[in-house]
Amino acid sequence: MGDTPFITVEGPIGVGKTSLAKAISEQFHFALLKEIVDENPFLGKFYEDIDEWSFQTEMFFLCNRFKQLGDINTHYLSKNQSVVADYHIFKNLIFAQRTLKDEEYQKYYKIYQILTEDMPKPNVIIYLHASLDTLLKRIEMRGREIEKKISPLYLEQLSLDYDEAITSFEKMHPEIPVLRFNGDEMDFVKNQEDFNSIMEKLTLSLKQSSWTNTL
Repeated sequence: MGDTPFITVEGPIGVGKTSLAKAISEQFHFALLKEIVDENPFLGKFYEDIDEWSFQTEMFFLCNRFKQLGDINTHYLSKNQSVVADYHIFKNLIFAQRTLKDEEYQKYYKIYQILTEDMPKPNVIIYLHASLDTLLKRIEMRGREIEKKISPLYLEQLSLDYDEAITSFEKMHPEIPVLRFNGDEMDFVKNQEDFNSIMEKLTLSLKQSSWTNTL
């Protein structure tokens, strides 16, 4: 981790990662890094036939996120410009473990380890989670055509995988604080008090570091 704040927002599909990352960016005047989703040419096919298109889909995401993280390190973090991202690259392993066959996953994991070895690590992770009903409602509200093909069973399992991965991440990286927020109880888009509560906890976490003067 560097001295320049790098915050990532994580959670399952539809939980509100991008909305919160944008709000944090505006609040703190941080650069905003958004993951590439709609540009993945395999994603639509993936939602229709996961077994057939999972490896191509996951490799596209991995390579693009690797390029994005390299770019923010070069253009922002190395120049003391703080960044908030609407993903953490470890999400690649969450999806890959669920969708790839064992042999494919072993190959994928080796590539992941090589690509991420020297990548910038976040100083704080915000983890958003919510029930399946809440996720489905928010996915329906934003109306992305490609997401209409998502199976509720897949989404439910993905949420469980995220919970397990975050817990494992906290044990492996105790130096990186993880702030958890329940999307069933909070609506930071429509409720200013909910947003303020998140900002207070985030600010406190940042103030416990060596870069309080950036806020």
